[in-house]
Amino acid sequence: MTAAPEGIAIESQHGVLQITLDRTPRRNALDVSAIRRIVGALEHAATDDSLRVVVLAASGPDFCAGADWVAANAGGTRPRAGSLQRRTALQAHRLIQLLREIQLPVVCGVRGWAAGLGFQLALAADFTIAAESATFWEPFLERGFSADSGSTWLLPRLVGVARAKELLLLGRKLSGTEAAEWGLVHRVVSDVELDGAVATFVAQLAASATVAVGLTKRCLHRSLETGLVEAMEGESFALELSSRTADFKEGLLAFQEKRAAKFEGR
Repeated sequence: MTAAPEGIAIESQHGVLQITLDRTPRRNALDVSAIRRIVGALEHAATDDSLRVVVLAASGPDFCAGADWVAANAGGTRPRAGSLQRRTALQAHRLIQLLREIQLPVVCGVRGWAAGLGFQLALAADFTIAAESATFWEPFLERGFSADSGSTWLLPRLVGVARAKELLLLGRKLSGTEAAEWGLVHRVVSDVELDGAVATFVAQLAASATVAVGLTKRCLHRSLETGLVEAMEGESFALELSSRTADFKEGLLAFQEKRAAKFEGR
């Protein structure tokens, strides 16, 4: 794996796109160029038929300390009014949107700090495995500004409004174990087990019917904003598409032959 100057290493192998945050001196905080690199990788992955899973990982003892506000304010020139509102939609917010909307499963492994944008990366992934050493934190109000990167949408849907307020307004920190108990992550494991647990999820998803997985993910997320009838209409379109895939035919044949299906992601 070759690290990029932006501190984001990207490797594609055997249908798995691995995006590794590699800015350990900054606790893997993401500056604008790092975010752009991840966004570009995800946009490309969305149309790459060779890919079946996306993995978010990190080098060093911490997952991600959030957006790199030191780098963002190092220029010395005060931007004109509305700069944050215009830029955030194309940077951190675009990144969260892509993780939610890409029709590939996203697996995330977290150890150490996952703060701010780093917390939201873990929330936006489809499967997040946390090490016991993990600490999840929304530091926004403690720093004097309001929450962003989808936190006000993601958190109440995962843990309810009361707990979302505790995290966002009071700045409560959660351990990996607490995050699992609250339903914010899918599993908590010891630090030494983290890489193996992530690999297990990735292997299972890489062997799944990729088109059907992506369509089901899309239906799940859209259902959060629609009623039952609209959700079932979305399911009908997804069923129409998935039933025309080679994986669907393989699934039927495997059922008839009483064996495990061997999906190719097509």
